[in-house]
Amino acid sequence: MATQLSRTFGSQGNQRKFTISTWVKRNKLGTSQSIFGSGGSGAYATNMYFHSSDKLYFWNYFNSAYAGVKYSNASYKDTSAWYHIVFRVDTTSATASERMRVYVNGEEISYSSSTDPSQNQTMEIGHTGTHYIGGYGEGAQAEMCMSHFHYCDGQSYAPTEFGEYDTNGVWKIKVEPSVSYGVSGHFLFNNDASVTDQSGLGNNWSVNSGTLTQTEDNPSNVFCVLNPLSHLKGWSITNGNTRFQGGTVTDWQSAVGATLGASSGKYYWEVKWVTGDSYSILGVLPIDQYWRCNKGDTTTDVYEKANCVQLSTSGTGSKRNYVSADGNGTQRSLNDILMFAIDMDNKKMWLGENGVWDNSGNPATGANPTWDTTEFNSDWDSGFVPYCQSYQISAQTEFHFNFGNGYFGTTAVASAGTNASGIGIFEYDVPTGYTALSTRGLNL
Repeated sequence: MATQLSRTFGSQGNQRKFTISTWVKRNKLGTSQSIFGSGGSGAYATNMYFHSSDKLYFWNYFNSAYAGVKYSNASYKDTSAWYHIVFRVDTTSATASERMRVYVNGEEISYSSSTDPSQNQTMEIGHTGTHYIGGYGEGAQAEMCMSHFHYCDGQSYAPTEFGEYDTNGVWKIKVEPSVSYGVSGHFLFNNDASVTDQSGLGNNWSVNSGTLTQTEDNPSNVFCVLNPLSHLKGWSITNGNTRFQGGTVTDWQSAVGATLGASSGKYYWEVKWVTGDSYSILGVLPIDQYWRCNKGDTTTDVYEKANCVQLSTSGTGSKRNYVSADGNGTQRSLNDILMFAIDMDNKKMWLGENGVWDNSGNPATGANPTWDTTEFNSDWDSGFVPYCQSYQISAQTEFHFNFGNGYFGTTAVASAGTNASGIGIFEYDVPTGYTALSTRGLNL
C-alpha cells in the first residue's frame, strides 16, 4: 500500500549542507515514486524521487527556476533488490561538482542531465515547513520498502559512512553508522515501522496517508515476492508485491512468477486464496519455462509446464504437472491458507491446507508428496520459481502470498508457527529442514 509520512520542522536546519541516506526496495515500476522532498510543485521545492521513466531525479527549484538538477542515466527496475541511495549536498563548496551528488550502492551515478547549483545556493530542505517521506506534497505517495532512513542536517557524508563492501564485493548496510544529525535530522526505520525518531533528537514523524507495515524483508536478507516484470496482461500486484489480483483477461499464457527461485535446497511458503473460481492456479514453474513466458512465447499454455493445482470451491479441483491434469485435487474454500513445501534436492513437492498436509504427507520425512520425482522432468534442472495465474471467467482471483514476511496482504499472521531456521514468520509450522525463500535461506 502506498504510504506517505510528513513532518513540519520546528527549528531551522542547514539549507546548504545535508545528507539523505536510505535503503529502498521498489515495488512498482513506471510511475513517479518520491523518496524525500519539500515544497511540492511550488516556486520553492527540493525533491528526490524515482521518475516514471524509473530513473532517479533530484532537483532544486528556487524562485520558480531550477537551481540544481541531477537526473540519472540508469533506470532502476530491479524489484528483487534493495538499493542504497545517498543524496549529498554542500552548496558552500568552492568545487561545483561537490555541491549536489547522488550515489547508488556506494558509487556516484552518471547523469543524463546535470546542473550544479551556485555556491551557497539555498535548498528547500531544512526550512521550518512541511517535509515528506514517500512524497513531495499532498497526495503524492510511494509504494516501496524503506530501511534505515537518515537525514543528517548540516553534514555532507560520503556513502561509506552508511555502507561498505563485504569480502565478495557486495555493498552492504552499516547498521550503526557514526553520524551527526544536527538540529532537524532524524533516523527512522531501524528494524521497525515506527515514525519515532531514533537519532536522539526527538524529531518524530506522522503517517500522512496509507499504512506503515513492518516487513522481514531488509537489506541484509531479501525475501521472495511476486515479480511485476512478469507477463501480467492487465493484472495487478500490490502490498509490497505480495498481493495478486486478476483482471478481466482470458489468457492461459499469462502468468506471474516470483523474484527468487532455486535449483537446490528445501523451501516453504504460504498463500491465502481470497477470491476466485475454478480457474485460480498456484504452483511452481521451471525457471527456463518462466522466462520463456516472460519473453511473450505463447505457443504453450503456461500451466502445461508447471507443477500446480487448479483450485475449486465446488468440485475437487485438479492437480497438474507437465504431462497432464488429474482429479486428485481437493476442494478448497475461500480464505484457506495453502502451504507449499518443495525439496529440490530430491525433486518432491507437498501441498497442504490450514496446517494439514494433503494425503498425510510429511515433507520432513519425505513421505507422500503431492508431486513426486516422476513429475519433475529435466526442465526442472534449471530450478523452480513460485507462480500463479488466473483465467478470468466469473470471479476475480485474488491471492495473498506470505514468503516469510509474516503478513497476508496487510494482516499479520494470527499466531506464528515454529521455524527451526529462524528465517521468516509463517502462520503454520515450517517442516524440519525447510526454510524461507530468501537470500539468507538460499545460503544456509
